Amino acid sequence: MQQQKAQFRPKPARYSVYRPMNAGRLRMLGMDADVWHRHASGWSVWTRFATLPLLYLAVWSHGWFGWPLAGLSIATVCLWLWLNPRIFSPPRRLDTWHARATFGERVWINRAVVPIPSDDNRRAILLSLGTSAGFALGMWGAMTLNLSMVIFGTVVTYAAKMAFLAGMVALYDRMRDAHPVYRSWTVVPDNDNASRHDLARRSAS
Repeated sequence: MQQQKAQFRPKPARYSVYRPMNAGRLRMLGMDADVWHRHASGWSVWTRFATLPLLYLAVWSHGWFGWPLAGLSIATVCLWLWLNPRIFSPPRRLDTWHARATFGERVWINRAVVPIPSDDNRRAILLSLGTSAGFALGMWGAMTLNLSMVIFGTVVTYAAKMAFLAGMVALYDRMRDAHPVYRSWTVVPDNDNASRHDLARRSAS
């Protein structure tokens, strides 16, 4: 007898309303809910995504200027990476691909509290390892001034990261109704005053 594959539903016992839920908070980096909301901006996502070659260039610069100046360049890029999710305004639209990818990443980070499908978790871990491997190759190439290795590492990193983000979009689309906090991320409250104003204007016309 064929059994239809049931839609994944996390076990309610794992996220009681009485249990604190960080919903993707990275305490070491200060990534609270407000920072995550800002990071959902396309400006934040894509400028951060484009920073990798600058980091490799900063490391590579040790061959031109020595490690002291290269270290300063690396520190500047790292400061930018820290500031990036904090300096942009929250997005006006929350249904875009990059916003859902950000929400999905929060869902994945929070999987110890609200379980996610094992296949999604396994795929995310493998793609994260692929991203890390590509990044390590690129960094080693920049340190040894090996351009071919830098290019190869960059391609592997970006390919794995894009696949990871696509998986996060799919994960969020599946998990958005798994917890009230997840649903609230894309809820835009109605403006009652604006609604009354529009109704009065229609009535007068």
